[in-house]
Amino acid sequence: MVRRIAILGSTGSIGTSALRVIEALGEGFKVVALSAHSNVELLAEQVGRFGPGFVAVTNAEKVGELGELLPDYRGRIIGGPESLVELAELDEVDIVITAVVGAAGLGAVLAAAGRGKRLAIANKEPLVIAGKLLTETAKANNATILPIDSEHSAVFQAMQAGSRDEVSKIILTASGGPFRTAGAEEMHNATIAEALSHPTWNMGPKITVDSATMMNKALEIIEAVWLFGVSVDKIDVLVHPESVVHSMVEFVDGSVVAQLGTPDMCLPIQYAITYPERVEGISSHLQLDQLGSLTFGKPDMERFRALKLGFEVARLGGSAPVVFNAANEAAVAQFLAGRIKFGQIVELIADCLDRHTVRPSVSLEELLDADAWAREEVGRRVG
Repeated sequence: MVRRIAILGSTGSIGTSALRVIEALGEGFKVVALSAHSNVELLAEQVGRFGPGFVAVTNAEKVGELGELLPDYRGRIIGGPESLVELAELDEVDIVITAVVGAAGLGAVLAAAGRGKRLAIANKEPLVIAGKLLTETAKANNATILPIDSEHSAVFQAMQAGSRDEVSKIILTASGGPFRTAGAEEMHNATIAEALSHPTWNMGPKITVDSATMMNKALEIIEAVWLFGVSVDKIDVLVHPESVVHSMVEFVDGSVVAQLGTPDMCLPIQYAITYPERVEGISSHLQLDQLGSLTFGKPDMERFRALKLGFEVARLGGSAPVVFNAANEAAVAQFLAGRIKFGQIVELIADCLDRHTVRPSVSLEELLDADAWAREEVGRRVG
């Protein structure tokens, strides 16, 4: 049986890696739909190489430009923000890989879950913003949610060793980013170049800044609650600078099962596509005899305040996670634009949370309203 795949956000780092993985897998896997926001030049190259029957450009103004780049294309080109939903609902699609940054892809993710598809989620927003809504929709329609990020993929793989009721603790590992050993003042005044100098992973600017503040790990705590159906009190974080142990699961009998691998996103991408099978792929194999030592340590919750806030927000639930995420996106954008200092990112997030009245049960519309409010609030505070 051929597995038919749609990639939402195909021109980003996850999307391009996914295409490399699918190309290497060969027969049995087919790209049937691709989307991008505005990088139509790269999208056109991908269309020419993989021949999908459907292509979406969420920036409607770029649709004509893509058409000019693909004069002989016989598939269907659609445009605008709602085009992602259309791709996700296609009968021709079995697996939806979503790597769209921000809340823009939320509707498509919910649509795919509503159609009972396999969802391979690379971006954190769907589960952070609408974890309850998404997991309930998936359960009601027999959809499968598989994580693509390395940490949650590691947890998912480790949890195959036992049942959910036998899990004592989920241990997420963190590289510590570029400021793992930096002092508080050095971090507060860090430059954009310093924040983007990740010691291990090669990622986009937003996620790299999130790693520097450890906001990425804070969001992963919230994700893990929904993905694995555990309370936040069963989640822990350890700093592991070598980034070889991607995460661990401790079971009630004291056994700890860890997933190890090279720091390469192609491995979790491939596992989400081929699950439950494992096949030979393009990721390099770990050379255990060359590793040397592996180190682990507790994160400093005062220097990395975002991590502390992550645990608090996971306990609050309701509308708190959407405000947490949106305020971070807005604050990181302000930092990358040179308008605020690095240390002000988390200050702005905390300020938004203080000003927000948490709603325990919220609809999708209310979630999007809270998202918009947090972004506007950050803008107002920056001035």
